[in-house]
Amino acid sequence: MAASSLGMQSFLGRMNLGQMAAPILILMILAMMVLPLPAFVLDVFFTFNIAISVLVLLVAVNTQKTLEFSVFPTVLLVTTLLRLSLNVASTRVVMLEGHTGPDAAGKVIEAFGHFLVGGNFAVGIMVFLILVVINFVVITKGAGRVAEVSARFTLDAMPGKQMAIDADLNAGLIGEDEARKRRTEISRESEFFGSMDGASKFVRGDAVAGIIIMLLNVVGGLIVGVLQHNMELAQAAKNYTLLTIGDGLVAQIPGLIISIAAGMVVTRVSDDRDIGQQVMGQMFRSGKVIGITAAILGFLGLIPGMPNLVFLLLASALGWFAWTIMKREQRIVETPVTVAPAPVQEALEASWNDVAALDVLGLEVGYRLIPLVDKSQDGELLRRIRGLRKKFAQEVGFLVSPVHIRDNLELKPNTYRILLKGVEIGQGEAYTGQHLAINPGRVAGTLNGTATKDPAFGLPAIWIDVGQREQAQAYGYTVVDASTVVATHLNHLILTHAAELLGRQEVQQLLDHLAKEMPKLVEDLVPKLLPLGTLQKVLQSMLEEGVHIRDMRTIIETVADHATRTQNADELATQVRIALGRAIVQQLFPGNSEMQVMSLDPTLERLLSQAVAGGSENTSFEPGLADTLVRETAAAAERQVNLGLPAVLLVPASLRLLLSRFLRRTVSQLKVLSHNEVPENRIIKVTSIIGGRT
Repeated sequence: MAASSLGMQSFLGRMNLGQMAAPILILMILAMMVLPLPAFVLDVFFTFNIAISVLVLLVAVNTQKTLEFSVFPTVLLVTTLLRLSLNVASTRVVMLEGHTGPDAAGKVIEAFGHFLVGGNFAVGIMVFLILVVINFVVITKGAGRVAEVSARFTLDAMPGKQMAIDADLNAGLIGEDEARKRRTEISRESEFFGSMDGASKFVRGDAVAGIIIMLLNVVGGLIVGVLQHNMELAQAAKNYTLLTIGDGLVAQIPGLIISIAAGMVVTRVSDDRDIGQQVMGQMFRSGKVIGITAAILGFLGLIPGMPNLVFLLLASALGWFAWTIMKREQRIVETPVTVAPAPVQEALEASWNDVAALDVLGLEVGYRLIPLVDKSQDGELLRRIRGLRKKFAQEVGFLVSPVHIRDNLELKPNTYRILLKGVEIGQGEAYTGQHLAINPGRVAGTLNGTATKDPAFGLPAIWIDVGQREQAQAYGYTVVDASTVVATHLNHLILTHAAELLGRQEVQQLLDHLAKEMPKLVEDLVPKLLPLGTLQKVLQSMLEEGVHIRDMRTIIETVADHATRTQNADELATQVRIALGRAIVQQLFPGNSEMQVMSLDPTLERLLSQAVAGGSENTSFEPGLADTLVRETAAAAERQVNLGLPAVLLVPASLRLLLSRFLRRTVSQLKVLSHNEVPENRIIKVTSIIGGRT
């Protein structure tokens, strides 16, 4: 017996009370439909139903984001089921005990049937029907329509939102965890509005069921009262109708409250404030508007025949409120501070302190973009730049210099420019408070805004207002804010000029970092076998062709193996590429998919091999051959990109370096690989032949 008791206690200990609450509530609701309940228990459940509806309404009002109340569709179903169960239980009591008097079904129903409608069943029927119409025709129908449209637009906007997340992730603005969190929120949002679209039908069905239950109770009560209890027709009509009206009102009022909560949840716009704060902040923030309203009411109050006292009292209250708001606005306005002019100093002799070093990376902004980079205003762009530098270091393999940011009044207000060692390498425009809708190539509609081009990749785009964001995403646009536009442009230029950003100081810092784990390897290479400048040229050669240098161990070991034979940076870079072949191919063709590449026609390949057979470093092509090579390579690369494939040209090892340098200037997206760099387990498929038939 003691063991059984201990086992039961252990079982109850493992059961969470929160986990048991929902099943118990559902079982109680179902039991009310079957088991007869005394009048007092009905009073308890009716009061509980009213309390739950008020609680749901208050939670909906104080919710800041829709997904904070994601359980609402389920709550809507449970509360509807609770009301219907109470209707069934109260109908049973009314039919069985209605002849005994108005308190037959409990004090709550009696109160709603007598005190709220004055004991007049005609008034009660009118009030009940009006509540049903308000709930069914106005609130529930409107909320259902909003939920339906929101579900459709949320589903249509998912691809655009996913692309925006991928863009932020690729630009280094967010990490994998943040991207996963945002994708989950998008999925939950679409599921929520889809559930709300279906759950709103529960409330509409509840309103219809309330009318039917009322008619059945009145007719059934007359039959039971007259035929079974020998009551007078008028007395039976009064008793059963008042009980039915009380029963209907006590169910419909909580239903109306729940419907209002549903409408508030689906019609609100996500904000960092609850609904009360939004209303106060947006409707009652302008003293001028409230003052005009007070003046209009005061004018109406002076018209003969109008309820002058009421109008003038309300006009006075609004006028006082407007005056209070305007006084507060005047106190907020800062008094301009007069700055004393700086004392004039005599010109000093020039010194070496006047020679300022150039910043490796610089960002200059017009005055309207200053809030994006102002620490005191929590500039979003500062955080994004820190994020992209970290992502660059993790992916490419070294840490770029910090970005020096300054304002430049010579620039247009919304213009920014990016500098590399004092020279402009990129320029664009951004508009704070607006979003850039980028057309990825297939959109379903057009937007109102300022047409432009994405500064990073040159795609057609439109600057739109914040309110058009959802519409733009539904059309398939990739929508980003102003700080993301600048950060993405900066990230693209940093990747493009990675080789120039890798100076000797960065290489030395990279070696110092590597020496913490492999001191002997670094010590044996630099400066014993190879000067630091030569290693820098090898790494720059890799970066110029878009090859990451994260695997410094393989790079150092390969250079050390061949440094005794040659000090030529190009030859060492070729050997490093062969050693990194698997990583290079993986970067271009992820996974183990086949490599769909371009190749040279054998005749053209033979001609090029003869051209480089002399071994000169400055090998040049015959003009006609060079023109044909450039034209056909560009056309083949464009076909590859249109198919969603990387533009990769596979050539013999002797031609790789020459063709890479020659074609890189005219075909920017082209990557040139040699046969030696391709792992043996990779399958090669030639999609285009340059110099022959494609």
